[in-house]
Amino acid sequence: MTGLPENHRQDRPTPDADPDETAPLPLRGRIGDAAASGYWPAPGRYRLHVSLSCPDCLGLAVIHRLRGLDAVVDLCELPDPPAPDGHYPQLGAAYRASAHGYAGPFTAPLLEDGWTGRGVSNQLPEIGRDLARRFGHDGPELYPEWAAPRIAAIEELCAHGINEPAQRAGLPAPAPDRAAALRRLLANLAELEHRLRAHRFVLGEELTAADVQVFATLLWLDLVHRWHLDADAVHEIAGYRALWSYARRLLELPAFHTDLRADRVERRH
Repeated sequence: MTGLPENHRQDRPTPDADPDETAPLPLRGRIGDAAASGYWPAPGRYRLHVSLSCPDCLGLAVIHRLRGLDAVVDLCELPDPPAPDGHYPQLGAAYRASAHGYAGPFTAPLLEDGWTGRGVSNQLPEIGRDLARRFGHDGPELYPEWAAPRIAAIEELCAHGINEPAQRAGLPAPAPDRAAALRRLLANLAELEHRLRAHRFVLGEELTAADVQVFATLLWLDLVHRWHLDADAVHEIAGYRALWSYARRLLELPAFHTDLRADRVERRH
């Protein structure tokens, strides 16, 4: 659909509370600026566990590489495929160390504190922000102060304006519901198309975290959602030339293609 190269085609509970064994444990620790914060940015302390069959996890790997964190935070690739329930038994020890009696599921991504063996966070946006802001100053400034509200708006657009309607448009449902979801999807893709006709990146002429988010969202659309859409819808989506040209330009950057495993994404989903 997009012309991407085929080889590039992927409130914290109280620890002693009785956990819900069917719901993922929300870990919301944050990396602070100093030792008083509890989790401070000590080099070599943390491990970032990601599944490269998940485009959202890939977005974190992109941030990790853009900021040059190889010697600061270990990037740990989880084996694919995951367990039949979509989770990772390998992360069980970190989750159990974080909440007494917790029995799963064990979800990725996970930022783990190597000093204690506990999970710090499994929240995508917060992990990305802390990786970009708290560990060194190499690479682009992905979360500049001027861009904070605009990055949040792009995250909202990707989650609820593209991923959600793309999924709805491909599900068995009454035709009017699918048509409404497709119209919403196309309208939001058109917004990104308009931006990228005028600028090199989503927020202007500088690469920011908004571009990482859009990249992961386009992977979901191209590698997962499109297989559930009809041919006419796929043709319309492919017509956003500036958007897909932008995706191919990002793929020319090593940080965006080094960890991309498109075949794994397609097999998993």
